[in-house]
Amino acid sequence: MIDIYQMGGNLVVLTQAEDRQAKIVELLRETGFLDLRTLTERLDVSVATVRRDLGELEEIGLLRRTHGGAVSVNQVALDATNAARLVWKQTEKAAIAQTVSGMIVDGDTVLLDSGTTALEVARALAGRSNLTFISNGLDIVAELTRVEGRSIYAVGGEYFETNRSFGGPLAEHFVRQFNVDKLILNAASVDVDRGVVCTSTPVNASIARAMIEVSRRTIVVADHSKFTKSSMSVITRIEDIGVIVTDVGSKSIIDAAPEKLRKKFVIAN
Repeated sequence: MIDIYQMGGNLVVLTQAEDRQAKIVELLRETGFLDLRTLTERLDVSVATVRRDLGELEEIGLLRRTHGGAVSVNQVALDATNAARLVWKQTEKAAIAQTVSGMIVDGDTVLLDSGTTALEVARALAGRSNLTFISNGLDIVAELTRVEGRSIYAVGGEYFETNRSFGGPLAEHFVRQFNVDKLILNAASVDVDRGVVCTSTPVNASIARAMIEVSRRTIVVADHSKFTKSSMSVITRIEDIGVIVTDVGSKSIIDAAPEKLRKKFVIAN
């Protein structure tokens, strides 16, 4: 069986397998992740056929296979600006922030990594006077200082305009002076298949690792879009952190993850 398409004035003939694989790529562009069951139902083929198609598409770089499915290839080389990210996934970020706020208890020292999801957490916590805050995020410090009487420490160092944060050796040295109860850590991507949390640059990864070192519990905040991206710099392994708080859009990916990793995820309502 073949399918014929009109493309740029030319007729393009696809075999049944090529047509099916083209549909897989298009579906992944729309959804970011697809599990095997969904693919077999949408394409009306066997699991073995889908696995063969995914393997061939992965070989030519059109997707990345995961446990139980596949994700689209979307390498994050550089962060988008904070201004751009502030309007992305706002509902999901607000839900994540409310769930995280319930994990913070009176008297905690809370270290907030720079980033828009951590900024939502800061907003959720700003009204609580019995917490101590530390952050390398300029927007987060500005948000926290809107309310008087807070104990706030601003991390200094080299300033990065893209995510309005401070990093580099000076920032890492500053962070290591503290003993922190909870770390709210942003991530550019969460690679469930490899079991790692990643960010876009080595500088970001280095300050993130310093934060983890001084924190008793690490809470990663990541909306579902972070599960279908790939980032250059590994921060840490998923199994070495406390928990990842995400939204319901990540559920199918989490359900397909290895059992030892599934317990690390909390889905915000």
